[in-house]
Amino acid sequence: MMHRIFLNPVALLPFLLACMTQNNVACAFQNPIDVVTRDFQALTRKVTAQHILLPKSKDVALALKQSIRNKVSPPKDSDIQPMYIVDAFSAAAKKYSRDEETAIRGGLLGTLAPQGYCRAKELDQACFQVPLGEICGPIESAYGYHLLLVTERTNCKKLDGQYTKISRDGANKVFMGDSSQEGEKEMAQLALQQVGFWIGVSLAGGVVAEVAAKTANIVDTLPWE
Repeated sequence: MMHRIFLNPVALLPFLLACMTQNNVACAFQNPIDVVTRDFQALTRKVTAQHILLPKSKDVALALKQSIRNKVSPPKDSDIQPMYIVDAFSAAAKKYSRDEETAIRGGLLGTLAPQGYCRAKELDQACFQVPLGEICGPIESAYGYHLLLVTERTNCKKLDGQYTKISRDGANKVFMGDSSQEGEKEMAQLALQQVGFWIGVSLAGGVVAEVAAKTANIVDTLPWE
C-alpha cells in the first residue's frame, strides 16, 4: 500500500532558492536589466547632423564630397588654408543643397533630434550608423542623394566609444565626451538596475511559489511538466 507524503513547502524554500543559481535564472529568462537598458538607450538616442541634398547623380555627389574634403585637408603643396569641417560642409550646403529648408541653416537637420526625426528613413538610419565627424555618403533616398555630417550623437557607445561630439580647435576637429551627461547616466543606470532587480525577484518568486504549490499538492502539474 502506497502512502502519500506531504512536505512543508515553507521548509523547502531555502533549498529551492539555493537551487536557483544565477546561471539557471539566466537560461530561463533574459536578463531584465539588459532588456530595459537596451530599450532605454534606443528611445533616448539623439543626433545633431547636417546634410546636403543633391540630384540623383552619384558622380556629382562624390565630386562635391571630395571638394569639401580638400577644403578641410588641402594638399600639402597648396597655399589653401584648411577649413574646419563644419564650416566647409555648411558653406557647401548653403550653395549646393536642394533642400531649401535646411540649406539656409548650413544643412542642419536638427539639434539633438530623436531617432525617427528625418522624413527620409534612409537618412534617419544613417544618422545613427555613420562615423562621428566624418563626411559620409552619398546616401540614396526618394529625394535624391545625401551627403551627411554627424557632429553630435548620444547613447551610441558601441559606435562612438567615449565620445559624443566634435568641437573646434582652430581649423581642426577634436572629439569630446559630454561630461554633463555623466550624472544623468549614472542615475538612469541605477534606476534601470533597480527595475531589473525587482523584475527578476518577481519572476523568481513566481517559480518558487509554483514549486511550493506543487509540493503541497495545491496544483497537479507545473507549467514545464
